[in-house]
Amino acid sequence: MKQDAFIEILDEQATQLFDPKAPFHIMAQGFSWTEGPLWLEGQQSLIFTDIPNNSVFRVDSKGKLSLYLKPSGYTGEAPRGGEVGANGLTLDPQGRLVLCQHGDRRMARMDSPSDQPQPTFITLVDNYQGKRFNSPNDVVFDKAGNMYFTDPPYGLEFNMNDPAKELAFQGIYCLKATGELVLLDTISRPNGLAFSPDEKYLYVANSDPEQAVWFRYEVGQDGLIHNRELFYDATELVGKEGFKGLPDGMKIHSSGIIFATGPGGVWVFDPSGKVLARLRTGEATSNCAFSTDEKNFFMTADNYVLKIEMK
Repeated sequence: MKQDAFIEILDEQATQLFDPKAPFHIMAQGFSWTEGPLWLEGQQSLIFTDIPNNSVFRVDSKGKLSLYLKPSGYTGEAPRGGEVGANGLTLDPQGRLVLCQHGDRRMARMDSPSDQPQPTFITLVDNYQGKRFNSPNDVVFDKAGNMYFTDPPYGLEFNMNDPAKELAFQGIYCLKATGELVLLDTISRPNGLAFSPDEKYLYVANSDPEQAVWFRYEVGQDGLIHNRELFYDATELVGKEGFKGLPDGMKIHSSGIIFATGPGGVWVFDPSGKVLARLRTGEATSNCAFSTDEKNFFMTADNYVLKIEMK
């Protein structure tokens, strides 16, 4: 168990989801920077990325750790620094692994079954109007099979100042099931994203220390997003003691409750933006995921992979 982690209850509604005294179990530790947690139901295991080490690891329900995929996000020959590995992971509607590949600056699909991983990839999309993406970061599919993803600069070796940066903005995109790529919006540092259970809203994290916020968009019948509004602003907490991290990855419980990594750990919101609880990991926390039955909640936090049990 992680001794310095605890659950901060701010509204009793949160206790319907988890025990306030639930321990934070350490599933794995000792990595450079963990991200992209994804539960594979068929294998009863969690996979996650270690971005600087260009790897995906797997930990099964018994706690056995193994290397799942390497390389994960950069397949080039020339050595380079920075955050080269895959970041966000998800399964497409056919159950195939889709990766946000920082180093290769593309959205890609692993060209093998998820239970027989091989480091061979198919490019889904790697540019907007002929200009290469910065470094796709997080991804989610809607029920119609459209793929939404964000493109901040974090995978570029020199970030915003990288001479290889081709786009003058950081975008939120939709690759439609038809193959059409649509730029939905631009914000300073688009990061994690998730749909409400009814897909009427899309939530997007902005991991900018100067504007550490979550936005909410209305989703139209055409899949485009409209009426961006501020969902919650955590900027005043950035850099304060006990509040490491920025708005990053997020997942939404089937009840509609939002679990969003941010300053201090994981923030738990109701759909109106009321903060119900914070899962205080003691680390800069990058992302999170549920098991299929929502009985377990996983967090990637700096060099750790953590788990709490849900009700």
